[in-house]
Amino acid sequence: MTRFGVQLPNFSGFDPADLFDHVAGLATAAEEAGFDSVWVMDHFFQLPPLGGPDQPMLEAYTLLGALAARTRRVQLGTLVTGVTYRSPGVLAKIVTTLDVISRGRAILGIGGAWYDVEHQALGIDYPSDRVRLDMLEEAVQVCRAMFTGDDVSFSGNHYRLDHARNLPRPVQAGGPKIMIGGGGEKRTLRLVARYGDACNMYPTPDLADRLDLLRGYCAEEGRDYAAIEKTCIFPFDVGTGDAPDRLVEELRRLAGTGVQTVIGIIFGADPQRQVEVIGDKVIPAVADA
Repeated sequence: MTRFGVQLPNFSGFDPADLFDHVAGLATAAEEAGFDSVWVMDHFFQLPPLGGPDQPMLEAYTLLGALAARTRRVQLGTLVTGVTYRSPGVLAKIVTTLDVISRGRAILGIGGAWYDVEHQALGIDYPSDRVRLDMLEEAVQVCRAMFTGDDVSFSGNHYRLDHARNLPRPVQAGGPKIMIGGGGEKRTLRLVARYGDACNMYPTPDLADRLDLLRGYCAEEGRDYAAIEKTCIFPFDVGTGDAPDRLVEELRRLAGTGVQTVIGIIFGADPQRQVEVIGDKVIPAVADA
């Protein structure tokens, strides 16, 4: 394992006027601690494990644009954008703008969406799983085309573009990397093999088997498996006792499955202190695993 990211999921406990400074402080602390990337969830309502819709949630891309102005080195992305929330041409424009603001640090994380509660509340269509995955396949094609060309036409079952322009161009050569979230064996991993620069999975017991399946799909698609960055989301809580040592062992095991980047969700009290402890005790111990 060579790279570390941190996801900032919790916006509770602060007055609105103070909230952004708190989040920006966590992002800059992560950068100083040696993290390589900072991520936020793409949700409009807070998730049930963190209190649900009654708790605050900031819109992802507005927040990332502001964090781009406060940070200098870390990559910035959503874990992950719901395909249903924005038309892909507009999404490509948003992510390109983030890339320009950050001087080439944007990542497009994207997936099939799942939080039906916010769809219903905000009047966003929530089609079947199959349809959402069809939309995802078209969306990544559109975003790739918008990142790499400045006169894009596309005709699919769900999306159509007619000579779409994307100026200014992304700062990154070839545009921001596209990370596809999810480990679905029949569709999602095939989409990663066909279109993705990176994948994001959960640390389930069958993670190694899913990565082997991805390797096979890459062979079928003529893709270099090694060229796809394998990332995994993982809970980080180093607030007590020997927790940092236990986390090091867990992450070394994870690296043994082939995961190259771990994206930690910070749990527990005093998240800024936890970020500092991870930078001091965990990242150096695992970076070369």
